[in-house]
Amino acid sequence: MSGQSFVVSGKISPLRGVPKDIPRPEYVGKPAPTPYTGSEVQDAETIERMRVAGRIARRAMDEAAKHIAPGVTTDELDRVAHEYMVDHGAYPSTLGYRGFPKSLCTSVNEVICHGIPDSTVLRDGDIVNLDVTAFKDGVHGDNNATYLVGDVDESSRLLVERTRTALDRAIKAVRPGRQINVIGRVIESYAKRFGYGVVRDFTGHGINTSFHSGLIVPHYDSPHATTVMREGMTFTIEPMLTLGTYDYEQWDDGWTVVTKDRERTAQFEETLVVTATGAEILTTP
Repeated sequence: MSGQSFVVSGKISPLRGVPKDIPRPEYVGKPAPTPYTGSEVQDAETIERMRVAGRIARRAMDEAAKHIAPGVTTDELDRVAHEYMVDHGAYPSTLGYRGFPKSLCTSVNEVICHGIPDSTVLRDGDIVNLDVTAFKDGVHGDNNATYLVGDVDESSRLLVERTRTALDRAIKAVRPGRQINVIGRVIESYAKRFGYGVVRDFTGHGINTSFHSGLIVPHYDSPHATTVMREGMTFTIEPMLTLGTYDYEQWDDGWTVVTKDRERTAQFEETLVVTATGAEILTTP
């Protein structure tokens, strides 16, 4: 255990506005998105649009990350990412997705995923994940990364470093003709070297014109993940590794997910397209 106090919910600021001329995803203002019925394989034109959306998402995340420091609120990070996206003609995909009230997710320390930006103040020694998705020209680009806040203990620093390595190894395993479960097999086998838990109930996903297409990408070796990767498929890989158990609890806000033992957790994510020889990362600067 890190010795830091546990994360508690703070005050959520009012919804941030988006100019009316920026197109919204179809789910905004609805309780849930319309189920996706299209192909997981995208044509060249859609993939090019996803490169643009992915680049905006990456740069918005990078811009917000520049402001990470002790004393900064997670709501301030949301403001920075929100303004970057709308300034570049993109809609923040999380804003209004199933009622989510903010433009990115900020997951601190023991928060696995879906933390809501609020008045929480980052402290020296924290780690924080920023999860940013941009909707532009009808498609989404989704990425996240975990950052160190000030002087972080060695076990947390290594967890963050190794979670990024797990993602990189998984990306290298992507090939047309392979089953999706090779991704989780690579991540789980690497995480086991260090005794890390691998979160099971929150996964990577298909992404395109739909934020979550229905395709599931587990980060452990699931016997059920038998979908065969094909050239042109687009999806995310986003391993969540923990210092302790992968079991979790969810806050009453319906979003924030924390490790059951309150040990720390890290996550990294990229949006990918399967190529003839491997994978291309679409969320690049």
